[in-house]
Amino acid sequence: MKQLVYTLALGLLLFSCKGEVKTETTVETDYSKETLDVTTSIYPENISNVFKAHGGLDNWNQMQSVAFTINKPNGKEVTAVNLKSRRSLITMPDHVLGYDGKTVWLDNKSAEVYKGNPKFYYNLMFYFHTMPFVLADSGINYEVTKPLSFEGVEYPGIKISYDNGVGESSDDEYVLYYNPTTFKMEWLAYTVTFNSKAKSEKWSFIKYSNWHTVEGMVLPETLTWYIVEDNLPVKKRNDLQFTDVTLSKQALPASTFAKPEAATVVE
Repeated sequence: MKQLVYTLALGLLLFSCKGEVKTETTVETDYSKETLDVTTSIYPENISNVFKAHGGLDNWNQMQSVAFTINKPNGKEVTAVNLKSRRSLITMPDHVLGYDGKTVWLDNKSAEVYKGNPKFYYNLMFYFHTMPFVLADSGINYEVTKPLSFEGVEYPGIKISYDNGVGESSDDEYVLYYNPTTFKMEWLAYTVTFNSKAKSEKWSFIKYSNWHTVEGMVLPETLTWYIVEDNLPVKKRNDLQFTDVTLSKQALPASTFAKPEAATVVE
């Protein structure tokens, strides 16, 4: 019996020497403590750098709701929005305007007639105020465009267009102009196609300035609209101030945006 065991052991030894059977060792890497930057792999480098300069898209995506106040001549206009669903509520002295995720509604608090277009306005100031992050929405196309030259500075431009059917006005176009050194957003050029439903050649310009940091995100405190000549900004027209800005990782309850019984659905 001992001889048999010895012969088997010797045979296995000789076989291993001739065949050199190798075994692979699996090494598991723990990535849980690593910070993975996904934005640069999804978006062009120029817009990714702008997102980073404003606090980072990964950080922004953790936010669930935003609120801000605009001081208008007739009183305060307070806006609250759930960022993922884009449900919104705008409370004004004479009116309340809301979007419940399906319909836009208007509640009149006085005999004063609402003079705007509710379906156009309900997310307009939200959109301007949360630049550049709303430009990370799905269905957006990016391309490099010629820079904006203003007061001796050349601002590189990123043109934004939308796939058909995206949003209320998919023919709208935007150009984000950023600081070539800091990559912060400096200008927004935009066209409006809501009423015409056709592409426009008329561009408006907003200067972004007086940034403030809220929950690590760099958002505009002041927007300045400019008088435009030959589709270029020439001089200041008016400022809009955003105050009492809050960001939260908690979404507001859906009931916040529900249509009151007395409100009217906007068709």
